[in-house]
Amino acid sequence: MSRGICLVIEDDEDIANLVSFVLSRDGFEVHVAASGAAGLAAAAALHPALVTLDLGLPDIDGLHVAHGLREITAAPILMLTARARLSDEMDGLSAGASAYLIKPFRARELRNLADRLCPARSFESP
Repeated sequence: MSRGICLVIEDDEDIANLVSFVLSRDGFEVHVAASGAAGLAAAAALHPALVTLDLGLPDIDGLHVAHGLREITAAPILMLTARARLSDEMDGLSAGASAYLIKPFRARELRNLADRLCPARSFESP
């Protein structure tokens, strides 16, 4: 059963494929956008349950994309980035991120954060 759509905004194809694989196995329907502009358009069209966002995109800085996402969706934003300074993390959270994960990361870390940000809903009756 699907946990909803996860929008992966990531320009590195290998990382996008890894995130897609991990989150697909975790029950998400994954869509990938390789630029900030494509990500913002996809978020408006897809109404994601979760967004993963790289900060180093080719067209728009990820912090600006996060601000734009907050105008479109209330979905949790999980920033996946190589920017490892504490100030980078604080900037990301201030821009609207719900969580921050530094590359390289382990698949288990990604899965655990996704589960925390977007818990699987129980479809059993009360």
